[in-house]
Order: sequence, then structure tokens, then C-alpha cells
Amino acid sequence: MSLPITAIILTFNEEKNISACLEAVSILTNDIIIVDSGSTDKTIEIAGNFNVTFYTNPFVNYSIQRNWAFKNVNIKNEWILNIDADHRITDEFVLELQNHFKTGIPENIKGFMASRRTMFMNKWIRFGGHYPVYHGVVFRKGFGYCEEKEYDQHFVIQGESILLKGDIIDIITDSLDTFTLRHNKWATLEAKDILALQTSSGKLVKPDKNGNPMEKRRYQRMKYYSYPPFIRVFIYFAYRYFFKMGFRDGKEGMIFHFLQGFWFRFLVDAKIYELKKTKFEN
Repeated sequence: MSLPITAIILTFNEEKNISACLEAVSILTNDIIIVDSGSTDKTIEIAGNFNVTFYTNPFVNYSIQRNWAFKNVNIKNEWILNIDADHRITDEFVLELQNHFKTGIPENIKGFMASRRTMFMNKWIRFGGHYPVYHGVVFRKGFGYCEEKEYDQHFVIQGESILLKGDIIDIITDSLDTFTLRHNKWATLEAKDILALQTSSGKLVKPDKNGNPMEKRRYQRMKYYSYPPFIRVFIYFAYRYFFKMGFRDGKEGMIFHFLQGFWFRFLVDAKIYELKKTKFEN
């Protein structure tokens, strides 16, 4: 059952992921758009085996690329699905959306939110407060955008949304080398975001402890940064690994929670310290 949804997928050298991603998305819709930023591998060749429409645009950051797509590609349908090449939509996600469209979606509903199911070293990370983590993945055309941040961007749904029970699988890395390289880059972007106080912009998800799941999570994130640098890293990791039972994710979970919940957070604080020190010395 093809739905009145246009899927937009961003790509750059995704030959390892794009085929599986497109196979899953093709079950949901026959209108798939790929926005590529200059792939030099077989991404375009592989994607050409599917019924997709290609666009190219130089990549600045995720937010700019997403919002460029909303304004410049030919979106044929009323609804937009935003997905990355390393994401996989589950059968439950597809069936649930099909049921909503079959029964009719109230006009006041402007989007759908779903949780990502993080896969790390072929292990589903279920504990440590890492699941469920909701994102706005589908919204009506004209009622959503990607918040203007360099890192950890979310989609803002302008109106009421429905929480889906079906997940989107997020394969976050193909190796520890890739994981650490990406997180080193992201730590720099996160540090700059915090120092620039970008959370005051009207184009961001608003922190709200009583809001929707994305707003609650943003509130918790900003609360975290209100605690003393470096000390908060130890508190956060202990909370996540022990109180939120991250240890139940096994050896893969131990690696993931330490790298993502301690090493990465410590690196962000170290880069905040470095940026402040450099600014003071100059």
C-alpha cells in the first residue's frame, strides 16, 4: 500500500547502506527523492536501480541540506518522510502509518514522531536511557523544518503530532574508527553550539519539561549543561550506566555507553574549555 508520502534521503558515499534503506522505504511510498552531496563511490549507481529522483547540492551541514530540500525539490505528496541512508524503517512502522492513513488523519495532526532503535556493533542498545528516543520523522508539507543547529538537529513539527509505536532502526556506525572520527567532529560542533547559545533561536526545539518527547529531551540536555563542566560528565555516565541500567546492554553496551556517554561528553567539555581559553588568550 503506497502512501501519499514523499521520502527525502540525504546521501554522501553511502554505497554500504543505500540499497537496504531504499528497499525498506519502497514498501511505504513510490515517491523517493535522494539529495546527494557529491558521492564518489557507487551510491548513485546503486540507487539508480530503484525508482528514485536525484538532486545534488553541496553539503554545508545537515540542517541546511534538509531545509534546502524542503524548498527546492519537487515534493509531490502532502506528507514528507525524512530518513537517512543508515536508517531502516521497520515493518511495524510501515503498518502503523498505513493504518493511520487508511482510517483518516485529523486535520489538526501535522506530523508523526517515532523512536530510533540504535544498533551498535549489531546490538540493539535498549537501556541507559537511550530508548525510546523520539524524533519527528513525518510531517505535512509546510508544517515542519529542521532546526538550525550544526549538531544534534531535530525536526520541528508545527502542530500536533502522533507518537508511533513502530521504530526506525539507526545503524550508527560500521566501525569504531568511524564512530570516534565522527564523534570528534561532532564534539567540536556541540561545543560551539553551547558557547554560541544557539538554543535561544526561535528555529530550535524548545526545552520544555512538560512538552512532547523531543522538547522534554532538549530540556534535559540543557539542564545537563547547567551543571559544572567535567563533573557533570561523571554524574551523567553513572546515572546512565548504573541508574538507567546501561550495563544490561552487555559488552557492546559497555563500549557504547562509555564512548558515547562519557568519552564524547568529556571531549565536548574539553573543547568548550579549549575554545574559552583560546578566546581569553586572544
